[in-house]
Amino acid sequence: MPTPHDTPSASRITRLQARTEALIHRLRPWSWLWPPIAFAAGLGSFFLVERQRWLGALLALGMLGAWLLLLSESLIGRLLARRGYPTLPHGATQFIAQMIHQETLFFCLPFLLATTVWSSGQALFTLLVISMALFSIVDPLYYRIADRLRWLYFAFHAQCVFLVVLVALPTLLHLTTYQSLLLAIVAMLLFSLPSLLHLTANQRGRRWLTALTLLLPLAGAAWLGRIWVPPASLWITATALSPGFDEAARMPNGELRLTPEALSSQGLFAYTAIRAPRGLREEIHHVWRQEGREVDRIPLVIEGGREAGYRAWSHKQNFPMTPTGRWRIDVMTEGGQRIGVIRFRVAEDESATLADGRPRRPAGLPGLAWQPSIPSDGGAESEADVSPQGVTERPPATGEGGNESGDESGNDNADNDAPEAPGTARKSE
Repeated sequence: MPTPHDTPSASRITRLQARTEALIHRLRPWSWLWPPIAFAAGLGSFFLVERQRWLGALLALGMLGAWLLLLSESLIGRLLARRGYPTLPHGATQFIAQMIHQETLFFCLPFLLATTVWSSGQALFTLLVISMALFSIVDPLYYRIADRLRWLYFAFHAQCVFLVVLVALPTLLHLTTYQSLLLAIVAMLLFSLPSLLHLTANQRGRRWLTALTLLLPLAGAAWLGRIWVPPASLWITATALSPGFDEAARMPNGELRLTPEALSSQGLFAYTAIRAPRGLREEIHHVWRQEGREVDRIPLVIEGGREAGYRAWSHKQNFPMTPTGRWRIDVMTEGGQRIGVIRFRVAEDESATLADGRPRRPAGLPGLAWQPSIPSDGGAESEADVSPQGVTERPPATGEGGNESGDESGNDNADNDAPEAPGTARKSE
């Protein structure tokens, strides 16, 4: 009676397996080229998503295709093994997985480097991804973990899946950062199950129940840690503090030493220019904090596409009775990811911050531009970028230090009779 190995389909599978092994054998000496190629592809996708959207999306789609190959190879290999057909050797499948891990990590690195707020906990997340990328190219360490610590290897795999979804979906589907973050967390939890199953291998009958139970704290930790995850499609190109705002030029102006008396009489404008992909429309927040305590949260809606960044501002006039101390304005996404931060100090003496209205580039590599453009006045915009804007009202918030009727914010989404340049519409709070 013929066995599965004697059938024509088995012969075809054997020949395909032999060709795949031969190809892998030829690629192994050149595998060191793969990480820089993946990094260059990530850079290309990052920059081309605006200039050549189809090409940037194609590069991201190629990365997703590699993951589909990895997942299908594992599934098909198991099905063939159950039916007695030959499968690829363990070393070959590990090599394929390593190449895809390297591709993912080095492809995603440009997006993280460009959007990380290095003065926050996001620096730890990006440094972790850099460490994972370096780990993936150290063959002895990578294969040792893959063979002996399977739970850790699968956790590494799940983190790579998280990065794939976080970075690729906004490029391909123009999802908001909040939507991409939620899908990335769900995907990571799903692919964390093999890791948890290996950790609970000694539980036998209760293995699945224990693994599913462990998913709950893991999901909670992922949600609480989202503030440490850079928004892979948003970054700040300029920030400024000023006592006044020139709405005709859409720029902050004036100069003020931030003493309690000055703030109570003039208030303070916080200005941000935020770079976002074309087609993206998302709500962000200026979160005003005194000594770490939130005293105000002002929503703004931004739209992508402006080269120098989408200009938005908030104007706070109602400060606490005692405003002295360290302040910061966290620029946050709707999902709680930090886009940037503005820090200042209110004091009675010369140690108080001087709000001079000058737009400043944030530290780090925003947009991977060593000399990113600083937003200029409205005259620099082309006619194609001009759209009608205006004023809308929102009921004032109440409570201590809250956003009252004297506070206001500006962005691209108000409705005015006069045309304004993108990123500059004004909204009363």
